[in-house]
Amino acid sequence: MTILHIKNMVCDRCKMVVNQELEKLGYHPEKVALGEVVLKETNLLPAQQKQIDEALIAVGFERIDDRKARLIESIKNKIIQLIHHSDRITLKVNWSTLLADEAHHEYGYLSSLFSSMEGITLEQYIIRQKIERVKELLFYDELSLSEIADRLGYSSVAHLSGQFKKITGLTPSELKKSRKIDQARKSLDSI
Repeated sequence: MTILHIKNMVCDRCKMVVNQELEKLGYHPEKVALGEVVLKETNLLPAQQKQIDEALIAVGFERIDDRKARLIESIKNKIIQLIHHSDRITLKVNWSTLLADEAHHEYGYLSSLFSSMEGITLEQYIIRQKIERVKELLFYDELSLSEIADRLGYSSVAHLSGQFKKITGLTPSELKKSRKIDQARKSLDSI
C-alpha cells in the first residue's frame, strides 16, 4: 500500500480525475479522498513516481513529498470539507481546537506554519473559504441570506455581510443584484 498526498485536490470531480489518471497508468487506487490517494501498489520506484507526477501535473494536480506541505494541505482539505461539503457548520465550531486535534499538533504551530507557507493566516483562509461558499449559495438562489448565515455558522446576517463586504467590496445583496455572481466566484484551490 502506498499513500500519495495530492495538492489542489479539493472536490469530488478532482477525486474522479485523479482516480482516472492513476487507473490509466495501471495503478489500483483503493481509496481516493480530498488530498490523498491510497494505492494497492507498494514501494513505487522513482520512475513510477515520476510517471505519476507527470500525469498529475498534466491535469492540474501535484504530488506532495514534503511533510510540512502535506500538513498544510491536510488542514486546507479539512476546512474545505467542512465548509463546502457539509450541510451545516455549527455555531460552536472552534477551528483552532478542531484543526489541532485533526493534525495532532498545537494550534500555534499550525497557525505559524500555515502563515509562513501560504502568506495568509489560517483565520483569513477560513473566512475566504466561507465567503466562496456564500457566493456559491447565492448563485444557486435556493436559500435566504439568513439561512446562509445560519448554515455557515455566522452569528448574524450582519456579521456575514460585514465579512463579505470586507473581502469582496460588495455586500451579498449588492453582488446578487449585480448578477455577476458567476464572475465573482473563484476555484477553491486558488483561494
